[in-house]
Amino acid sequence: MPQDPRYVVHEGCDHLFFVGFLGAGKSTLARNLGGLFHRPHVDTDRLVERALGRSVAQIFAEEGEGRFRDEETSQLRRLRARKSLLVSCGGGIVERPENCELMHEMGVVVFLDGDLEDSLRQIRRPDLRPDLGSAEHAAEVYRRRRPLYEKAADITVDIRNKTFEQVALESGKLLWEKGLL
Repeated sequence: MPQDPRYVVHEGCDHLFFVGFLGAGKSTLARNLGGLFHRPHVDTDRLVERALGRSVAQIFAEEGEGRFRDEETSQLRRLRARKSLLVSCGGGIVERPENCELMHEMGVVVFLDGDLEDSLRQIRRPDLRPDLGSAEHAAEVYRRRRPLYEKAADITVDIRNKTFEQVALESGKLLWEKGLL
């Protein structure tokens, strides 16, 4: 298959990993930037669902979070064989230090930094988010994960009080200027 002439060929494994809390817009951003910059995008949650043949909610309910996290790490390892992906990561991917190491080996980690309230507003189907739970549980998960996102981040994009269009424009410009897109 011929290469798209607009596609920028990068050397080695040079993925961009988008991390952040549930509802931060990681999947939409990866998909949209992929379209704009002619780069393929993947979503780690969808990779796990395909591999196990069930939804994230079903995996959590039937086999537990541990099984989901094991497959998430396995799918992340498989990305080594690919090039120049925009990777939307599940909200909990940073909970395993091994995952953060893998992401740094393969590319650059971009943290979409927002408030818990913004994230909760963006989630249209909370029933499909098994690690969300009650508002109190969500707040506890957010408090636990936020420092992990900060530690993992090579680049942080503040998404507070911005429309998706503003976040996409700012992220695209920043990543382009750094030679990452």
